[in-house]
Amino acid sequence: MATLFDKLWQAHRIAAAGRGQDLIHIDRILLHDLSGARALGEVAEKGYRVPHPELAFATPDHAVATAPGRTAETFARGAAGVAMLRDGANRHGIRLFDLGQDGQGIVHVMGPELGIVLPGLTVVCGDSHTCTNGGLGALAFGVGSSELTHALATQTLRLAKPKSMRVRFDGAFPPGTTAKDAVLHAIGALGTGAGAGYAIEWAGSAVRALPVEQRLTLCNLSIEMGARMGFIAPDETVFDWIAGRDFAPKGAAWDAALAAWRALRSDDDARFDADHAIDAGGIAPQVTWGTSPEHVIAVDAPIPAPDAAPDEARRKAWADALAYQGLAPGRPLAGTAVDWVFIGSCTNARLSDLREAAAIVRGRRVAEGVSAWVVPGSVRVKQAAEAEGLDRVFREAGFDWREPGCSLCVAANGEAVPPGARCVSTSNRNFVGRQGKDARTHLASPAMAAAAAVTGRITDIRRPF
Repeated sequence: MATLFDKLWQAHRIAAAGRGQDLIHIDRILLHDLSGARALGEVAEKGYRVPHPELAFATPDHAVATAPGRTAETFARGAAGVAMLRDGANRHGIRLFDLGQDGQGIVHVMGPELGIVLPGLTVVCGDSHTCTNGGLGALAFGVGSSELTHALATQTLRLAKPKSMRVRFDGAFPPGTTAKDAVLHAIGALGTGAGAGYAIEWAGSAVRALPVEQRLTLCNLSIEMGARMGFIAPDETVFDWIAGRDFAPKGAAWDAALAAWRALRSDDDARFDADHAIDAGGIAPQVTWGTSPEHVIAVDAPIPAPDAAPDEARRKAWADALAYQGLAPGRPLAGTAVDWVFIGSCTNARLSDLREAAAIVRGRRVAEGVSAWVVPGSVRVKQAAEAEGLDRVFREAGFDWREPGCSLCVAANGEAVPPGARCVSTSNRNFVGRQGKDARTHLASPAMAAAAAVTGRITDIRRPF
């Protein structure tokens, strides 16, 4: 009667650590040029050593420019972090996938694609969207800087065990609906605080039908529902996707791994602390209208009025969000003019995402007055897309085709949406100022973002345009 979460936790529990916490073994540590660089610096300052450097992997992604031909110095304020990451990785013998090298990319894209992240592993990074990696059946979560330093020095963490939640998408997603739409819908229905204190298992027939890269997208937004951890039970789809990747087991080790991975599922009679069922067939393409991921509606729905909010706090939050976004309640969201489009981030910058967007863009042009960027999630994604000619599709349509990095998702690298500009973005957060001071963000899927770029407005991809 055990959940998959129970099994993963117990497999990594070393001992009780007091104060309601357990000492947990950490299998993989991912490092980037902000939190990772700081943690490596702190390890050096305190005279610690990294006992298992072979279990840590580093790449610059957050504070590096994505302009063609970029170097670590292109964004001057980020250069120190890259230098610290390089120095720390070299000092401790940690594998670094540096700018321009095979394997470099957004940390939550390159980890899975290289086979660094595997089913059943515990994975940490100083980044809240580490839960992305749960799409492979890993117990992956973001940590603070002191926790990251502790994990580097001891390969362990002291943690209180969260409660377990299951969110099931039953049935099948309709045409035009992606994993991005599904998870945004769930956040809108349940709220950004629904997962606080829980580890979420995403399940159901619609989830089992998803390809791996969409599973990673689904798990990416677990943190936006308040959960530090989100994961999907691995299956043959995952195992086939992992086979042959750089750091995946080989030979007899692969056979042994498969045998263990096939047991990674919740028992049929497992009990969850919270259990939610959502009709997958009723989910339309989603777009956020406000300044929280839970401010989301179907693209063909009217913008909600603050009076419809369930309590006074949310009535004020809705009114403030509408004012910031420059929107009026009761009006359609579809048709709203946009200034920028961003296709990228650890949410939606994988090869399948770029294919999805290119299918919309092919033969069209970016609307006059719209700035549109495509930022591949990794060097390998960029190379694969170029081999398929996707870069030509985007360039010929008037998109900027850029180097791998976080870019406009977090605006920490000198790249930002201008004040007052409205951006349809495939990223994960639409907070005030997230994409730049006074920028207005609408989260959507790659296809929806591509449609906005070529029409110049928020567009329902299920209808001719």
